Amino acid sequence: MRKLVYYVATTLDGYIAGPDGGDPSGAEFFPLAQDLISFMIEHYPEALPTAAREALGISDPGTTFDTVLEGRASYEVGLAAGTTDAYRHLRHLVFSTTLKSHNPDVEIVPGSARQRVRQLKNESGKDLWLVGGGKLAHSLLPEIDRLILKQNPSVIGAGIPLFDGPFEFHRFQPVAQSVLDSGIRVLTYDRVSEASTKA
Repeated sequence: MRKLVYYVATTLDGYIAGPDGGDPSGAEFFPLAQDLISFMIEHYPEALPTAAREALGISDPGTTFDTVLEGRASYEVGLAAGTTDAYRHLRHLVFSTTLKSHNPDVEIVPGSARQRVRQLKNESGKDLWLVGGGKLAHSLLPEIDRLILKQNPSVIGAGIPLFDGPFEFHRFQPVAQSVLDSGIRVLTYDRVSEASTKA
């Protein structure tokens, strides 16, 4: 079965964007360090936006993801920049009850996010990449199988949290770590099964 993977940049205090909710890429607290770009090209080239892939001459389809999922607010960051589909090389779904379609290649999901993700997990293909934002991540928390956190050595005190919602307990275990010279740590956690927690 395909996994739902939340692969996202975060600060030490657990924020994925600043208080304004805008695109945090390249911000002081999320610098696009060269070693991070090299890491992404080597390990997750499919997670780079299509325009970046083209600029870098990347044609590698990657081995991890073939589908990207995001919430309305995250998607609207791209819309504000004039991009209706930042990931043209991937199947793209946006979860929103209010958003109108801006691109026929982007599927707008107005219904239950969990139900749609369960359907996607049962289809054939590579894993599902949850790019953001915090509200969608919280609503899909029971379905998230893996966390890959690009943890930046910064603290911002306020902003869009990694999981934006009420208290809900889930346990994950660390399975891999890469420490980059820039100070960014790429941390991978897998969900601990309910059977394991009861043992």
